[in-house]
Amino acid sequence: MTDHQSATAVSYRRITDNDAEAAHRLSLSVRWPHRLDDWRFMLRLGAGFVAEDGEGIVGTAMCWSHGTEFASLGMVIVDAARQGQGIGRKLMSMVMNELGNRNVLLHATEAGKPLYEKMGFRQTGEIHQHQGTVFKSPLMPLQPGERIRPLGSRDGARLAALGARAAGMPRNTVLAAMQDVAETVVIDRYDEVIGCAMLRRFGHGYAIGPVIAPDIDRAKALISHWTGTYGGAFLRIDVTGWSGLSPWLNELGLVQVDSVVAMVRGEAPLSDAGVRQFAVISQALA
Repeated sequence: MTDHQSATAVSYRRITDNDAEAAHRLSLSVRWPHRLDDWRFMLRLGAGFVAEDGEGIVGTAMCWSHGTEFASLGMVIVDAARQGQGIGRKLMSMVMNELGNRNVLLHATEAGKPLYEKMGFRQTGEIHQHQGTVFKSPLMPLQPGERIRPLGSRDGARLAALGARAAGMPRNTVLAAMQDVAETVVIDRYDEVIGCAMLRRFGHGYAIGPVIAPDIDRAKALISHWTGTYGGAFLRIDVTGWSGLSPWLNELGLVQVDSVVAMVRGEAPLSDAGVRQFAVISQALA
């Protein structure tokens, strides 16, 4: 930290769409892979705050509401030269005040976990980050009467209902927005949508998620669809620790490179036992 930075006061305000480029530069400085378009997408859906000094934005924190009872929190970034000055804690407090009494979900690094525990969060699971390139994708069979097809124009309500069942909270807003930036396929069983998987541009390549399915075999079938379609491309997928997918993904060529802690303040959402979310949209959007 320079003498100039230590002497410069930090101020706080709401984040705006005009902050996208500065926020993107900040995330690049801490080696996060988000593109400028990824920031614009998250700003479109959420709210948040920035910390800034005389040289520009030095911290961010964002949140996204999912109905009236739940929300997620993410993109908590502090410039490396400004860390240890309470900026992250202040931004977190502002976001938590914004969310009020909602149950709040977040994904934390092991280093950040103690701070969140002090703020009332508890661990509920893990998220495993896998990435790499698949050159030979296995063909995963489905059950009789099932097929993978593109999302249809009349599937919007079905997708929203499936997402809510899998997440245990409303997901219609974010899933509708995802349809503008992602390709989507569903598992159709006699005209019933029982699973889905999205793929979008992200970071250095493409991200697969969410992946929603009744069981691990169908989840594998959905993932294999995208690894086959985008064979040779750089892919990322963030799967739940309980999913059992990590060994299979490692063998496929999507190697586990990181793991974060899933946490909640308040009550965790309860998913429908008949359908599960095997991979998340992103670590920020939970």
